[in-house]
Amino acid sequence: MVFNSVVFLFCFLPLALLLYYVAPGRAKNAVLLLESLLFYCWTGIEFLPLILILIVFNYLWGLLTSLLRTTKAGRLLPLVCVLVNLGVLVYFKYANFLIDTLNQISHFGLAELSVGDVLPLGISYYIFKIISYEVDVHTGKVEAERNPLTFATYVLFFPQLIVGPIIKYRDMAPQLHNPQNRCSLALAEKGAELFVFGLAKKVILADSIGALWTDLIGAGGVGLANVSTPLAWLGIIAYSLQLYFDFAGYSEMSNGLAALLGFDCAANFDLPYISGSITEFWRRWHISLSSWFRDYIYIPLGGNRKGPARQLFNMLLVWAATGIWHGASWNFICWGLYYFVLLTVEKLFLLKFLKKGRVWPHLYTLFFVVLGWGIFTANQPGAPLGLLLQKLFLPQSGISPVYYLRNYGVLLVLGCVCSSALPRLLWQKISRNAPLRTVTFGLLTLFCLAYVVAATNATALYANF
Repeated sequence: MVFNSVVFLFCFLPLALLLYYVAPGRAKNAVLLLESLLFYCWTGIEFLPLILILIVFNYLWGLLTSLLRTTKAGRLLPLVCVLVNLGVLVYFKYANFLIDTLNQISHFGLAELSVGDVLPLGISYYIFKIISYEVDVHTGKVEAERNPLTFATYVLFFPQLIVGPIIKYRDMAPQLHNPQNRCSLALAEKGAELFVFGLAKKVILADSIGALWTDLIGAGGVGLANVSTPLAWLGIIAYSLQLYFDFAGYSEMSNGLAALLGFDCAANFDLPYISGSITEFWRRWHISLSSWFRDYIYIPLGGNRKGPARQLFNMLLVWAATGIWHGASWNFICWGLYYFVLLTVEKLFLLKFLKKGRVWPHLYTLFFVVLGWGIFTANQPGAPLGLLLQKLFLPQSGISPVYYLRNYGVLLVLGCVCSSALPRLLWQKISRNAPLRTVTFGLLTLFCLAYVVAATNATALYANF
């Protein structure tokens, strides 16, 4: 079930909110857990035993870690727990990739060991949530959760189950433990706004703009080999906008749903395309993932405290892990290492010049970010990286972009405007006039619902990662 589906918007969400709001405070977590289980099982129960086993294991392991924290044996408990959870993730997400790589290198003939192509729903996100909890218990940043129902609610929390964001237990614990005073009208209003704004990003912008890229590389498209260099650039720009509005929209919908349920979660995106450096871009893009890698890999490895050489090595590990996290494919690994190189160059000498510039740092950032999305999408059958780079950097004739500009030009301009700070400033001005705010919000809501009813309920791109 996806947030932009008719079933979710007109059936699941209204009933879920109604049951949640009428439930007494002490029962809210139980109701939320049941709703999350229903949401998780909507497309099948094949992987329900897996997540239930992980919940039970990590709940008990957290208690054991808390009990033995100061002992010599207690120091090994988080390592074992992390290896177990990562082992599950590696098995389901990377086993086929590792088998194929070994076959290509050594011709072992291990194809019969394939574990299938279906990835358990949300496994990349809930495994990272669990690991952050176990590490925080070990370091004393949080107390081990003693209520199994509360811990299960945190892991299965349905607004964050499909595409995150990866909210740490320590940030949700105060609200999880305060069901009586969790919900408020102000937070619910904020949640409704966030959800509708996110829905607009997804169904109006992401899905519509993404059709351009699909027209080029999709099964029924013209084929990347037949496009001209200007059209190739237009296509990859469209994909860059699609990816941003798709993921940022889903993150905003997630935070909106969380707020409707009484949880105030930090934003996962902060206008990344207005950044003036790659360093700034990664402070604004997928903030919860970046902070996770910082807190649980970069800083424990020593961060920048052990000299420049060690810092660069730590960065290399972080960005290799960032690439691998996004998928079991070499293009994702190359994409992560690509950002390691860019960030290293900035850290060594370029950043000080970028801070002095006005316009060129933004152009530089957008160029390398858009090029990076070309590497990112190279695992798609219709967009091999070699051909895409050839089309982008070796001027070639082919299908003209004029037709696509005529059909998608308004959407592309709207996408560029909406990825800037202008809509945020405009909404702040509108919000000063209550009647105008109500009318504008109502019209946007109706517009989004019309798109949902007419559309195909496309799943979020990041649900695949």
